[in-house]
Amino acid sequence: MSDPRYQIDVSVVTRYLKEQSDPESSRFAFAYTITVQNNGTLKAKLMSRHWLITNGDGEVEEVRGAGVIGQQPSIDPGQSHTYSSGAVISTRVGTMQGSYQMFAEDGQRFDAQIAPFRLAVPGALH
Repeated sequence: MSDPRYQIDVSVVTRYLKEQSDPESSRFAFAYTITVQNNGTLKAKLMSRHWLITNGDGEVEEVRGAGVIGQQPSIDPGQSHTYSSGAVISTRVGTMQGSYQMFAEDGQRFDAQIAPFRLAVPGALH
């Protein structure tokens, strides 16, 4: 949807969690911090999330749930909501992508797309 009233931009910063990972057991833990920026003209509430987490072997885990980290934040125009969460995958490199299901103050439901981002152990990519 390219309607300027419903413009949500999502940015992500990822970090490998060495202390929570166990490479011998194919366990690689990552933290990610997400900023959900409302660049539209209407207040919007983040109702739910839908993630596709793909490991380096192409295996996809689908995750759906209400809100983010137990919250359903309302974001005013020009404001943002930032939160941190994490994921565990079985390979040194993977990707995440998805969408947030939003509810605008005018009653319109819309999706905010989350572009694919990489989860990678430092040095895993040459």
